Amino acid sequence: MPKGEGKVVAQNKKATHDYFIEETYEAGIVLQGTEIKSIRAGRVNLKDSYVRIQNGEAVLFGMHVSPYEQGNRYNHDPLRTRTLLLHKKEINKLFGEVKEAGYALIPLKLYLKNGFCKVLIGLAKGKKNYDKREDLKKKEAKREIERAFRERQKM
Repeated sequence: MPKGEGKVVAQNKKATHDYFIEETYEAGIVLQGTEIKSIRAGRVNLKDSYVRIQNGEAVLFGMHVSPYEQGNRYNHDPLRTRTLLLHKKEINKLFGEVKEAGYALIPLKLYLKNGFCKVLIGLAKGKKNYDKREDLKKKEAKREIERAFRERQKM
């Protein structure tokens, strides 16, 4: 199965609006206790999350996984940092590219693949306001074309 495919649990839609995604990487994620049950239930948010390289490891910050309702005292901290599982060569490559000005590591998707939880990470460069406006204009023009095409098909 290609990377980025599987049952999508959460998606960071704001990432494509705020960043140019240049490369993507698939990473496993280290979870504790009842976190996987909450993720399978879809109780996760990637909105303000980001990835940093610390001590030779990729670490995910800011991902909110709601506590599992039947978890009682074994529940986890919703905003704890989570280690990502990547090959050493990939981590070194990402570390070198993030050192360059303007690059960031942003989680794009959280999905289940063959029973395992995976995160699709994007190497991203920030967009300026005029880039965002240009993208919105392109989307609107595409919608108008599709709308006109549908109207034409009805006749």
